[in-house]
Amino acid sequence: MRLFNNFFVDKKVLITGHTGFIGSWLTIFLKELGANIIGYALPPLTPNDNFVKTDLENRITSIIGDIRDYSNLEKIFNKYNPEIIYHLAAQPIVRKSYSIPKETYEINVGGTINILEIFRKSNNAKILINLTTDKVYQNLELDCGYCEDDRLGGYDPYSSSKACSELITSAYRNSFFNNVNNNDEKKISSVRFGNVIGGGDWQIERLVPDILRSINNNEKILIRNPFSVRPWQYVLEPLRGILVLAMKMMNGNNQYSSCWNFGPKMDEIYNVEELVENIFQYMGKDSHLIKKGSEIHLHETNNLLLNIDKAKKYLNWEPKLSFKEAIKMTCNWYKESKIDYDFDVRQIKEYINKIKE
Repeated sequence: MRLFNNFFVDKKVLITGHTGFIGSWLTIFLKELGANIIGYALPPLTPNDNFVKTDLENRITSIIGDIRDYSNLEKIFNKYNPEIIYHLAAQPIVRKSYSIPKETYEINVGGTINILEIFRKSNNAKILINLTTDKVYQNLELDCGYCEDDRLGGYDPYSSSKACSELITSAYRNSFFNNVNNNDEKKISSVRFGNVIGGGDWQIERLVPDILRSINNNEKILIRNPFSVRPWQYVLEPLRGILVLAMKMMNGNNQYSSCWNFGPKMDEIYNVEELVENIFQYMGKDSHLIKKGSEIHLHETNNLLLNIDKAKKYLNWEPKLSFKEAIKMTCNWYKESKIDYDFDVRQIKEYINKIKE
């Protein structure tokens, strides 16, 4: 693919969390752009994961390891000398964080410290982008989107751990990578994605995989909070954003070393029930399988929206797909009988063609 002015051709890129849903799509996108990929992550969750279906293990330098293992991670940096690092490795599930709070902090906070410290000491690394979440903000149940300089918070262990990751990233940026102390011109940013949907996600306690499992098993799906609003977006939308960001960071000044929101347009905001019903429709199934309500009540935000004006202004990025187009591309992956690397590449090319229209 001849995109981004061939910026990524032959670039050494380290992706932590490459076996996960978002990480696997980022890996394929970058590989198709000509990058040399080194992946570092725990094993994939299921045999049906996008990473497994596309045989990425044999297409890149894929290393199975724990982000909490500082020594092993340091060896990876020293051996492969990556120039660009995307840090995605995390414990990513809100409800799971209630069961394993200590481990959630160790992974999401300790892992971030490890990657930042090794990046700081590295001779070759130039760009680090830390992926956090839209849940880092102190949620006030507002009907408007949160801006990057709004107050951070985190009610639950997951959200709190990601807010901590943001604070640590900011501290390292201010202390070691600013205009005064940044002699080697290293740059770091953090990015906050909305709720990402797409093919190959089979994570437990995540809405789209739960819907697909219920359809496959012909079981009712439990919808805990059907009227909760989330910033749904197709996986390739924010990934395009962080590819643009890396290029701007490498070629520009420190203004791009910052925090960034990536989410849908404000006129493309829908609630949980609307997402579920649209997926049932595109999968050709009757939504009578939906069961609303929950016996288990853990705190979950009702309204969560992101303001993306900063990315529009400085990165010239904005989402191109409508809500229904995002759902359609997601469902096409799950409906496909033969998922492989080439199918994912076709979806990427389909997406690129759509944004060129």
